[in-house]
Amino acid sequence: MRAVLTRVNSASVTIDGQVVGKIGKGFLILLGVGPEDTEEKCRYLAEKALGLRVFEDENGKMNLGLSDVGGQVLVVSQFTLYGNCRKGRRPSFTDAANPELGNRLYEKFLTYCDELGYAPQHGIFGADMQVESVNDGPVTLLLDTDLLLDTPRRG
Repeated sequence: MRAVLTRVNSASVTIDGQVVGKIGKGFLILLGVGPEDTEEKCRYLAEKALGLRVFEDENGKMNLGLSDVGGQVLVVSQFTLYGNCRKGRRPSFTDAANPELGNRLYEKFLTYCDELGYAPQHGIFGADMQVESVNDGPVTLLLDTDLLLDTPRRG
């Protein structure tokens, strides 16, 4: 699984002109699922992402976590994180999970966020969404379970 995590002052997701998810200070997480991803990887990624200490303390050091700052979470499905741009000018998305697996693990990620104490705001899997954010820092991190768990990389 892959996640692009951005520390934000605010973020929202809109579908058909209607805001369906909105947060203040916290994390905007764009989440992609690969074909070999599992619930175990999903749980690990949720714990890793929500446990990161990337908010500044009184000394300006990135030392504080979501709970320390009363942060919120907005999760948006993003299969394009598995876009392969090696050949030509048009990305291939064959490295992404099929929609059934992608949706199941996306929903599971939302459940894990809730279980970890952060009821997530979120988009709708497969919908055409507009995402807005006011990045804080900016601080943006790429989390990839293939790299974090030292599993063999695909193609």
